[in-house]
Amino acid sequence: MASGARRSRSRPSRTQTRAARRVRRTRRRRFLRWGGTTAVGTIAFVFILSLFIPNLPLDFLAGRDAPDGPGIRMEDQGQLHVDPGEDHPSYNSVPATSGPHFAQPLAPARWGVHPQPLADEVLIHNLEHGYVNMHYSCAEPCPDLVSQLTVIVDDAVERGGKVLLSPYPDMETKIALTAWTFIDTMEAFDEERVRDFMVTHESSPNAPEFNVGR
Repeated sequence: MASGARRSRSRPSRTQTRAARRVRRTRRRRFLRWGGTTAVGTIAFVFILSLFIPNLPLDFLAGRDAPDGPGIRMEDQGQLHVDPGEDHPSYNSVPATSGPHFAQPLAPARWGVHPQPLADEVLIHNLEHGYVNMHYSCAEPCPDLVSQLTVIVDDAVERGGKVLLSPYPDMETKIALTAWTFIDTMEAFDEERVRDFMVTHESSPNAPEFNVGR
């Protein structure tokens, strides 16, 4: 009899049960409200930040499709690794946008500005990782052009972008922009066009290993 009384006293009353349920519901509502507020706040913060930082990539908020431009799409020539001096098929563009290239540690090149030309076999490894490569070819010294391109590249690198700049003496045009299987060429500097290509193709899903860090 005493044992039964103890069991009865150990069970919560209906009032206690209802109170516990109310507490759980309140906690659940608070958690959902906090989560929603945090998500909205994060999106608002990134949007406001983008107003002050040009070209801030916002693709992660809504997913990102592989772009079909700007630039001319070239046929994908694969990702074969080759050794220095090893013969391989010719590239279908100058500069190249895909194809045989050196493996690590010979490539990829470091992001940023390079004062000396880089081999296609090095540059393609950068493109494979989602880089945008910018190149210039001047018959005479062109410090103004180099400075204009450098400003764009430095700005991208500062925000963590995968972009590089290097001279490319064998080009037929003064400026060339490349991404994996895409190329755009021009004879005169066009900042809007350069930035549009860079923002669209940098870390683009077109690149086989676009999610690799720089």
